[in-house]
Amino acid sequence: MKGKKYLEYPPMISKGIVLHREIDRYTDTHAIVDQSKDRLRKKYRHYSGVIVDMFYDHSLSKNFSDYHSESILLFTERHYKNLTLFLPQMPERAQHVLPYMMRNNWLTAYGKIEGLHRALSGMTRRTRYESKMDESIQDLVAQYDGFETEFRAFFIELEKHISQFREDLITS
Repeated sequence: MKGKKYLEYPPMISKGIVLHREIDRYTDTHAIVDQSKDRLRKKYRHYSGVIVDMFYDHSLSKNFSDYHSESILLFTERHYKNLTLFLPQMPERAQHVLPYMMRNNWLTAYGKIEGLHRALSGMTRRTRYESKMDESIQDLVAQYDGFETEFRAFFIELEKHISQFREDLITS
């Protein structure tokens, strides 16, 4: 969602969009994330950021119990149900993607190498230019510990930042 279109939504949804944007902004400008991207940049150029996002999604999904008391299956099931309640209010593209996301439980599938590879392969088919994102799974496997270590260090910092940001957002 671009621009100020988020202001057309109820206050709590608007705040959720602002929160999501802040997570993206913080991630895109973080030194640890840049370190991960640097290892991929030569081969994947500007797609390195998308790939690192997916690698980090893999680490979060695989290690979800380290970050949340609820299982990832229950968490995703609950959130998918909540999202369907707001389907008519979502942008058209999100309305189209959500059923696929739910049917294939993308968030849980990312936790397995095969599921992540399937997602990266699908993204490769949909890119306008040659991205080779499907090949990046080999880089993840070859440098697994490094990406995992970087994700864990980054996620601790993200949680601290977003905790304060969310508090400020809710009280504003």
